[in-house]
Amino acid sequence: MNANTRVIDRELDPFSTSNGMCQSDAVSTVHYRWKVLIASVMGYSMDGLDMLILSFVMTAVMSTFGLSLAEGGLVATITLMGAVIGGYIFGILADYQGRVKVFSLTIIIFSVFTGLTAFANSFTELNIYRFLAGLGLGGEFGIGMTLVAETWPKEKRARASGGVAIGWQLGVLAAAAVSAYVLPAYGWRAVFLVGALPAVFAAWARWGLEEPQMWVKKNQMKNMLREKLSRNEPLTEEEKAIYNQAAKFPLLHLFANRKITITTLGLTVMTSVQNIGYYGIMIWLPTILMNKHGLNLNKTSAWMAATVLGMMVGIAVFGYFADKVGRRPAYITFQLMSAICIWIYSGLSDPIHLLFGGAILGFFCNGMMAGYGALLSENYPTEARSTAENFIFNTGRAVGGFAPVAIGMLAAQYTLSGALALLAFIYIAAAINVYFLIPETKGKELIE
Repeated sequence: MNANTRVIDRELDPFSTSNGMCQSDAVSTVHYRWKVLIASVMGYSMDGLDMLILSFVMTAVMSTFGLSLAEGGLVATITLMGAVIGGYIFGILADYQGRVKVFSLTIIIFSVFTGLTAFANSFTELNIYRFLAGLGLGGEFGIGMTLVAETWPKEKRARASGGVAIGWQLGVLAAAAVSAYVLPAYGWRAVFLVGALPAVFAAWARWGLEEPQMWVKKNQMKNMLREKLSRNEPLTEEEKAIYNQAAKFPLLHLFANRKITITTLGLTVMTSVQNIGYYGIMIWLPTILMNKHGLNLNKTSAWMAATVLGMMVGIAVFGYFADKVGRRPAYITFQLMSAICIWIYSGLSDPIHLLFGGAILGFFCNGMMAGYGALLSENYPTEARSTAENFIFNTGRAVGGFAPVAIGMLAAQYTLSGALALLAFIYIAAAINVYFLIPETKGKELIE
């Protein structure tokens, strides 16, 4: 194995005294892992809270500023654009400056500008605040996933990243609860003020949380070699190889050679399908339930709750499944089952069937979110891991953002149920993509 592709994964048993470590040191490491996981889960839940708050208060916002449907949609689009751009920027910054430091910064940014949204006095001002809040939102996913991947054992990596993914669903439920109680009593501005509370959490998340040793050691090595060069000291061939890899712009690692480029493209297809399915289902299925099946708002809300619950269970199961049987079998299984479930669901009509079908649909379609943090981390080196997580996932988010528009256009030409049924073929294509383009990384040591 080349020096510049050495791997590390220091896994510690709480009751082990191996490697010269005492039991208290090992327990401290386990405590650190859990603190990292909790911080990442809460961070991603605030991401979901902020994004979904907008959908719950959109009608009230449109009324305040006299917006059309198109202008209301633009607010959501601008927030998503900010998230994509922020994902790119902060993913790269986290590889340069450290995961914890930038992670806290992203939370503060979206907290501050979410709070300022409450004081917007015009449509333009509203969009500025939403875009800036989006910048912080987009950076969180990849950085939190990277932190977890670099601190948890490889045997539990998918389950740990699945825990982070569940955070989004918790944010969805929190957004529903906050909107239900705060919006009627205090108005939409108060709802956004609640979104500013994560700033308190950001201070807690940063307190006592050190950078992963994997990143620290690589950064120290890079700085040491840079100092040698500044003193005109010659580097060995091994040191040159390490320095050239560490000094390379993080994004270039994603396209370092033909094999890695193919993997990057394959992973981007996966995240694109993931986001297409999520946005397509969550945006349009409630409309189908109300218009085609005549369900009222309360029954539609029950469907939403059942679907989100199904998603949470699916994420937990997928993480365990991926750790036990491998990433490729887990994704192919869930993608094919998603295709089958969507096809069947588009033909259902009984309210009870729709309710339980929604939970099963959410289980398979969004359960796959559990694996991306592990899968993306396992394919790229430390100096580009956060960049890879955020670049690939947020590119998929950008593609998925067009799903509601595309489905709406197809629905106008055919039927909404028929348009959603086409998602089944997209999931089949995604399974084929995984089979041919994605390497198996179960049990793989992270590339240092």
